[in-house]
Amino acid sequence: MSSVHLEPQDLPDVAPHNHGRTMAGWVTNVGLVIAAIVASIGIAFPVWPVVWVGVGIAVVSVAAGAALRALGHGQPLA
Repeated sequence: MSSVHLEPQDLPDVAPHNHGRTMAGWVTNVGLVIAAIVASIGIAFPVWPVVWVGVGIAVVSVAAGAALRALGHGQPLA
């Protein structure tokens, strides 16, 4: 048992109800997974244009996630 006692004012704020499951989060995550798969295929079979396509997909997915968050489809900034 811990000897640390936390008062209610010491506890963090309650997390938003969506727990990060937002459109911006899903778009970014799925895009980065696809980018990683494409880039890893390009590295496994040394085809550098395929690697750069994977990098491009990663950049586009991060930009799309940032744009969706700016449009209000992401986690609130507290």
